Amino acid sequence: MSPAALRIADLNDLLRATFLTGKVVATEGIAALDDAQRSQVIKAVQSFRHFTPDNDPYGEHDFGSIEIDGVGRVFWKIDYYDPDYRYHSEDAADPTKTRRVLTIMLASEY
Repeated sequence: MSPAALRIADLNDLLRATFLTGKVVATEGIAALDDAQRSQVIKAVQSFRHFTPDNDPYGEHDFGSIEIDGVGRVFWKIDYYDPDYRYHSEDAADPTKTRRVLTIMLASEY
């Protein structure tokens, strides 16, 4: 794995685990869940560690799929934007040039 991919994975893991280094967006389906279910979803996303070559072929830790009892399948995805959130980032490994957005959704909303 390249040094850039390792750096991107570290930055993505930090956002996903803490929700502190970027924006977090939940879809209407997630927002419609009750408090206990939303809490389950957040805990599952923040603790996700099951990266494999099949679900993370570039080693960037930018996507996950989780089955949650009572909720169903949930997807999460991290996208990379320029500092103004207008365009795709030119260098996702550089946090001075990149703003991350973590989107959490029900698989049925995809």
